[in-house]
Amino acid sequence: MFGNQNMQEMMAKLQEMQGAVEESKKRLEAIYVKGESDDQRVRFVMNGNRVISDVRIDETLLASEHKVALERMIEQAFNKALENVNHINEGEMKNTAMGMFPGFGG
Repeated sequence: MFGNQNMQEMMAKLQEMQGAVEESKKRLEAIYVKGESDDQRVRFVMNGNRVISDVRIDETLLASEHKVALERMIEQAFNKALENVNHINEGEMKNTAMGMFPGFGG
């Protein structure tokens, strides 16, 4: 009987955790970050769940002679956006975990 009650408590805690994670995902969906190439001619915007919502490319880069430069700028902008969103995402998940497990993460 004691084991069954313990299992029910664990299942309830698991459901609570799942709800907290879903709430975090909803909050992250509403947070937007951008990443730009060094010269700011290429820009990505993505939400906290790492979904790209906007890509902007300076029209002067669309000529075929700028292909290599454009590819480099796309890489820079995407990586900066991803770095920014990872920072926000990690903070949100840490806050969620700390809410579920006080003392988690130091």
